[in-house]
Amino acid sequence: MFEPLHDNVVLQKEEVENKTSSGIILSPQNKETPGIAKVVACGKGKYVDGNLVPLQVKIGDRVVYKEYATTSITYEDTDYMIVSEESILAILK
Repeated sequence: MFEPLHDNVVLQKEEVENKTSSGIILSPQNKETPGIAKVVACGKGKYVDGNLVPLQVKIGDRVVYKEYATTSITYEDTDYMIVSEESILAILK
């Protein structure tokens, strides 16, 4: 694995179910899915006014992220995304 720098976070996208709760199968072209992923690596944080501010997310968290704020990378045949913590909108509980 690799370690992101500063306030960057490595995410692995989760597959979203193509079926509604009533059993209707959705077309992949027409659905708008939120960007949900699992945190697999975190940087140390960022410096603000000379003080290190740690990240709010941790490895294993499921998060919602901004779709177009990612950098995609393939490492050892696995697809990952790197985002700034500012591009993470929520932690799913």
